[in-house]
Amino acid sequence: MDSKYFKPLNTKTEGVTKRFDLADPEERKEYFSAKAGGAIEDIKKYLAKGTFVAYLLGKKNSGKGTYTKLFMEVVGSDKAAHVSVGDVVRSVEKIFQDSERAKEKEEVMKFLTSHYRGFIPLSEAISALESRSQEKLLPSELILSLLKMELDKQAGKAVFIDGFPRDLDQVSYALFLRDLMGYRYDPDFFVFINIPESVIDERMKYRVVCPSCQTPRNTRLFATKEVGYNAEKEEFYLKCDNPDCKDKGARMVGKEGDSAGIESIRGRLDKDDAVMDKAVGLEGVPKVFLRNSIPAGTAKENVDDYEITPAYSYKLGSDDKSVEVVEDSWVIKDDDGVDSYSLLAPPVAVSLFRQIADILNKFQE
Repeated sequence: MDSKYFKPLNTKTEGVTKRFDLADPEERKEYFSAKAGGAIEDIKKYLAKGTFVAYLLGKKNSGKGTYTKLFMEVVGSDKAAHVSVGDVVRSVEKIFQDSERAKEKEEVMKFLTSHYRGFIPLSEAISALESRSQEKLLPSELILSLLKMELDKQAGKAVFIDGFPRDLDQVSYALFLRDLMGYRYDPDFFVFINIPESVIDERMKYRVVCPSCQTPRNTRLFATKEVGYNAEKEEFYLKCDNPDCKDKGARMVGKEGDSAGIESIRGRLDKDDAVMDKAVGLEGVPKVFLRNSIPAGTAKENVDDYEITPAYSYKLGSDDKSVEVVEDSWVIKDDDGVDSYSLLAPPVAVSLFRQIADILNKFQE
């Protein structure tokens, strides 16, 4: 997607001189208050009575889930939800495949019968759902109906939709989006995420998640507060530090296939880019633009150094039990070939809060 839409991030805030530890949840809370407190208060005030639906548009592994989690961390999980199209589809698949969930299946079919609109008979669409491979896209009309069902489940919450639109037909035939956007009487907007492919590659290769709460981190780029060492395998690992995780301190693990890096998803990345190029031209829909990187030459004037993504490595302490974390600078090339720094997720989230607050304030005018 053309970088002209994404202005360089500026988080410099007058009077804020503290160096926050953005990996620490409590420090992050203080940081968000210092850098975007007014915007957050506006959002909270709006969410006390209203909701919104945001469509996350970014290349695979651009951080859509991470930014949503940070938003929920600030406003509360009772006020916002992350809806992954893939998770919704898999959930319904399991209902149809489990003979002991007949009542749930009946409820889903009742909803689809009432809301499904498409040229393909509903029975064929359901058959495609039950027999599909992971690479086969379902009819857009069925996805639309399943999303409406999920929106009903999340009534009273602001919702971030991750995975729709995913293909060009879902944008080209704007009827799909108009139908979904008009389903709830609240503001709808796009959130576009710009991230260099070099960053996606590193994020994929070193990504880990908590097996309990699914909070993502990165062993190279976004370490947690505590790091462990497995002597048997001679490898370091991150420990979950999400204060709301019931298994706080659980060992975070990698996802299968991530070690191959970016080329394993090249086709998907090109498709994501095409969808964003098409969606940005859709008139009448407010848009948020998030930029993950900043040119190295202008970074000092626009962001604080602790907001820049460092590269981490680890070594055992002198007692061969404790772990020492080594932090180095990390310079990457953006997609235009400019030497740049990647930004940590919290400063990008600051931009998200500010832009969402602007949209909601205008909606109430």
